[in-house]
Amino acid sequence: MKYEDKTQRIIQAFYKVYNTLGFGFLERVYQNSLFLELKEAGFHCHAQQPIKVYYNNQQVGDYYADIVVDNSIILELKAAEALCEAHEFQLINYLKATEIEIGLLLNFGKQPEFKRKIFSNDRKNMAHG
Repeated sequence: MKYEDKTQRIIQAFYKVYNTLGFGFLERVYQNSLFLELKEAGFHCHAQQPIKVYYNNQQVGDYYADIVVDNSIILELKAAEALCEAHEFQLINYLKATEIEIGLLLNFGKQPEFKRKIFSNDRKNMAHG
C-alpha cells in the first residue's frame, strides 16, 4: 500500500495522543497535540491547510484540512461519539480536490477509531477529463 510506513507511524502517534489525553476534549485540543506529536516524529506538517473547491472551473469554496502530513497524507480529525458515513465522504472530497491520494480519518471518540481512504489521481483525471 502507498505510504504504508508513514500511515502506520501516524496511527501510532494518534494512539499515543489518545492514550495520553483520553476522551472528552474538543477537536482542536487533539489536533494541536497530534500536530506536536507528528512534528516530534519528524514529519513535515501543516494545520488548517486550505483546499480550493471548483465547480465548472470556477472556485466555489474552500475546505480546511485539519493536518496535511509531508504534502502526501490528509488527516481529518473528529472528536465524535462515533464515525459516520458523512465524515468519510468529507475526507474523500478533500482527496478529490487535491493531488493527495491518501487520507486518514481519526476519531478521538469514546473508543479511538480510524479509517484509511484512497482516491487515486488516475480516478481524478478521469473525472475531470
